[in-house]
Amino acid sequence: MRYSELAEVYKELASNSKTLKKTEILSEFLKKLKKENKEILYLLRGRIFPDYDEREIGISTQLTIKALSKSTGHSDKEIVKRFKFLGDLGKVAEELTKGKRQKTLSSSHLTCEKVIENLRKLTEFTGEGTVEKKISLIAELLTSASPEEALYLTRTILGNLRIGIGEGVLRDAIVWSCFNKEDKEAYISVQEAYDKATDFALVFEQACKGKLKEISLNTEKPVKVMLFQKVKNFEEAFKKVGEPAAFEYKYDGFRMLIHKDKKGVRIFTRRLENVSAQFPDVVEYVRENVKGKSFIIDSEAIGFNPKTKKYQPFQSVSQRIKRKHNIDKLVKELPIEINVFDILYYNGKSLLKEPFKERRKLLEKIIINKKYHLKLAEQIITSNKKEAEAFYHRAVEEGQEGVMAKNLSAPYKPGSRVGYGVKIKPEENDFDLVIVKAEYGTGKRAGWLTSYTVACRDKGRLLEIGKVSTGLKEKEEQGLSFKEMTKKLKPLITGEKGREVEVKPELVVTVTYQNVQKSPTYTSGYALRFPRFTRLRPDRSRDDIATLSEIEKEYEKEK
Repeated sequence: MRYSELAEVYKELASNSKTLKKTEILSEFLKKLKKENKEILYLLRGRIFPDYDEREIGISTQLTIKALSKSTGHSDKEIVKRFKFLGDLGKVAEELTKGKRQKTLSSSHLTCEKVIENLRKLTEFTGEGTVEKKISLIAELLTSASPEEALYLTRTILGNLRIGIGEGVLRDAIVWSCFNKEDKEAYISVQEAYDKATDFALVFEQACKGKLKEISLNTEKPVKVMLFQKVKNFEEAFKKVGEPAAFEYKYDGFRMLIHKDKKGVRIFTRRLENVSAQFPDVVEYVRENVKGKSFIIDSEAIGFNPKTKKYQPFQSVSQRIKRKHNIDKLVKELPIEINVFDILYYNGKSLLKEPFKERRKLLEKIIINKKYHLKLAEQIITSNKKEAEAFYHRAVEEGQEGVMAKNLSAPYKPGSRVGYGVKIKPEENDFDLVIVKAEYGTGKRAGWLTSYTVACRDKGRLLEIGKVSTGLKEKEEQGLSFKEMTKKLKPLITGEKGREVEVKPELVVTVTYQNVQKSPTYTSGYALRFPRFTRLRPDRSRDDIATLSEIEKEYEKEK
């Protein structure tokens, strides 16, 4: 398929903000794609691999500028100048390609397959000469690109496609293109298939064949974790999950989905990243403390002080998620305990539809509890509010965030906040949000990015909800600092205007606030009053951040 056809779809999607219209545009394109390479579907979300595949294009703005210079003949200096004016390197590529004198003899019509091929090669290069090889591969694509193709190709390379396509829109488009769009069961089937496979191309292919039921859990691939709603009190918790309910500690740590089969143990985060190499201690715990040939268990990893054995807050061990060097040293300095609270698959059988109480019983049979290594999550089952509150206070006193309340008869729904479980924490308003822009400071904060525009999500779009500039430290030894945040954000910059930069929406932060208020200033229509940065969440992605509907509900509650 010609890339120009896809670029035209990008253009239509970008110019239509209504969800139904986007779904219609996508479904018509998917009907054409039935006879083409299904992997082209990845490009619709600015990707080249399935969602479960952690490989990324990973090309910096500077490298893209060099490739653009090579393909158009314009100097790096001139491209940077235009970039600062336009604030979008994609638009710069479009503009410069319009002015290209003529295509080279080697240029040809660009195909989607060629784009995927070259961009995948970018992830394979290592060692000497890597930079030049990458520049040549990108330049080869840009040389063959029309202005419109150059716009979207550059944005894809930089990971900022800007067409507003989320999982929900793509799921609905698959239904519209393969089933009757009035068939409610079809939406459920497609969503369930994606939650198991985390691969939209596979889901689309099987939907076209009418074989969605053949998609099953796979111990070699990560699964989206089930998510939980937030409630204010125990009355609301019982109302949501029923009586009696299971209450478990809400640990101050990070989710781990642990898979085991004949090939070994794999550990995935809620972002679907394979972190097995970062946690050799966990691999050992699982081998020693969990009985079974194959399984997928859901758990929370929490840190503790190796000397005092006192549990530590998430931030103290969060660095273990990303670090790939000095692993043995980190295992000793920042040990963790695994608390298992659910099981999705066991010895060849999916347990997604089994009631939670049965899944818990199985865990009790197969787990050998060993404190500071791996054990079952603390749990009580009760209909008594006072018992539940006492359990909650015990959890908080032990340094945990609060408790979870769970429906005993509920199935496991990957990737969903469906009300089968809720969380109760000490009274503090907070949302997980993603940084989309940042601004350079002045005076003694000059050179640092010190003010961050954060956004919530709504049907594939990111909507701004305010700026956060408090909560970070000026000195690194005092905690997470402006300097460290600047280091994390600079490689993500995709646009620049004056002191403000746009960044790839990858850095998720927890923001506390006093209340939600209406605001015409931000695209969400809301703003957070007295927002304050409280923690960085490397274990979470933009798919985990607060939704606009959650913001709206909180606003109505406060009213």
